[in-house]
Amino acid sequence: MESLTRTATFGATSYNAETRTFSAVVATDSPVLRHDANGPFLEILPADAFDLSAQNLPVLDSHNTSTVRAVLGRTLSIRREGAEIVADVQLSTAEDVGPIGQRIADGTLRGVSLGYRVAGWSPGRNGGQRTKTALRVIPREITLTSNPADPNAKVRTMEQETLETEDRAALIARVRAAHNLPEEWATRMADAGDEISDDQIRQDARETALAARQTRTAPVIRTATPAQDDPAVIRNRQAEALAARMGGEAPSDAARPFMGYGLADHAREALARAGVATRALGTEELMTRAMHGTSDFPALLTESGNRVLTGAYRRAESPLKTIARQRTATDFRPLSVLKLGEFSGLKKVSEHGEIKAMTTGEAKEGYALETFGGTFALSRKALVNDDLGAFGRWSEMMGRAAAETEAAQLLGLLTQASGAGPIMGEDGKRLFHADHGNLTQTGAAPDESTLTAARKALRTMKGLDGKTPISATPRFILVGPELETDVEKLLASIYATTTDDVNPHAGKLSLLVEPRLGTSKAWWVFSDPAVMPVIEYAYLSSAPGPQLASRDGWEVLGREFRVVLDFGCGATDWRGAFCNPGE
Repeated sequence: MESLTRTATFGATSYNAETRTFSAVVATDSPVLRHDANGPFLEILPADAFDLSAQNLPVLDSHNTSTVRAVLGRTLSIRREGAEIVADVQLSTAEDVGPIGQRIADGTLRGVSLGYRVAGWSPGRNGGQRTKTALRVIPREITLTSNPADPNAKVRTMEQETLETEDRAALIARVRAAHNLPEEWATRMADAGDEISDDQIRQDARETALAARQTRTAPVIRTATPAQDDPAVIRNRQAEALAARMGGEAPSDAARPFMGYGLADHAREALARAGVATRALGTEELMTRAMHGTSDFPALLTESGNRVLTGAYRRAESPLKTIARQRTATDFRPLSVLKLGEFSGLKKVSEHGEIKAMTTGEAKEGYALETFGGTFALSRKALVNDDLGAFGRWSEMMGRAAAETEAAQLLGLLTQASGAGPIMGEDGKRLFHADHGNLTQTGAAPDESTLTAARKALRTMKGLDGKTPISATPRFILVGPELETDVEKLLASIYATTTDDVNPHAGKLSLLVEPRLGTSKAWWVFSDPAVMPVIEYAYLSSAPGPQLASRDGWEVLGREFRVVLDFGCGATDWRGAFCNPGE
């Protein structure tokens, strides 16, 4: 949002040199002439549109944010009084701020400006003049300036405050609330009766509040930042709330205020942020304008759907991704995986100081990305009926479908050719082959002896030169549902009473269960993919994981959604895996 400022004049008589405080009317609903891309307009800031949750605002010199020396003080309070926004200001005790207070005291410096942001406008006309009325105003700072713009905003002089006809009890209550004073202060002021004037009540309040602040530990004050008021941040919180409603999850504190919003509520706010009046719109027309206009409501739907889709996708991910290494691709050309051989050791330097060059072998494997996709539609009827359940179910199903697509591709690498795997480019043999030393000749159920054989096979793997040991450390054992319980028992820690009872594999391997293996009795042992990768998968760098996009419905009345997944996988090396086809 554009940062805006509004200026006002004030008299110097309200300045208190001892406390360095003064009180000012910093904003009213008086129209101020502004300009935008469409030309001049009258800006109107209604008092009830101000968000006054941030009380401790900085006081700056001429809106200068480039140096800390421009910070002259802070607000003690900022409040709404009828059609006016009033602030109590205290200047800093810094030596270079002293002359500023003197200028205020003698009336030389009379201008004060309010820096603020506007979240949403309501357009209109006043006679022949275009107007824009703010729907929400967030004060950011107060500035001392020489260029006032609002003729009705000013610092309350002592004379002006004395002439107010406000009831004494109401005055005490208001001043007490403004300075956050205890009830005993209000009792003391009420008991004083006519012995104390309205001016003295206000002055006593300022002094009491100042003394309290100097003696107590400063509280942690939560202040708004520019990003928190940005429409994109608000939309992000709304999307989180919508996704939480669809998924039945707890939102963050920032998104919680939007949990009660229906689709119509979100559409109304999106239109308001776009400057569209919505008071006279029914639900159907409201949703139609939000979907087909310039508001960010379609983006809100897409973002919330993406959150639900991603959550379902993550929950349905295959454990096979745990044993694989991830990378990204910049395009759809085949990806090459270059494997370098190992050095058997450094060469001894000769008596003449000659260091011999060393060589190593290399090999390549490769695969390419493929594109998968699907579409669904959210009908106009579902939108008008606020049917978040239908939208959530579609998004979840698409997320699970994307996860199933990835799992099928990864599992195919292990199960193709009756479990032998794909052909490797290095030697033209299958991933699991007796010549690779990673496939047992006779299948057997996992037990201490067969698991020991698998571990030994990985530990004795050789590099590209066929000689250098690489010692692939076993990390995971992968099985289907049929073997889950048996392997859990095998890997369980046993507090043995004799050496023969010790389980050598306890705590050494992590169990992964792939339900898509069904009744298969085959099982695999893999090393850490970060050290010795066997399988690799990749996403397009600009779109990792499934991506949800939407457009106005053409074949259906409503909103059409499309899910696209750019994904590819391949086998890169056989040296970090061992397969046992089972019984």
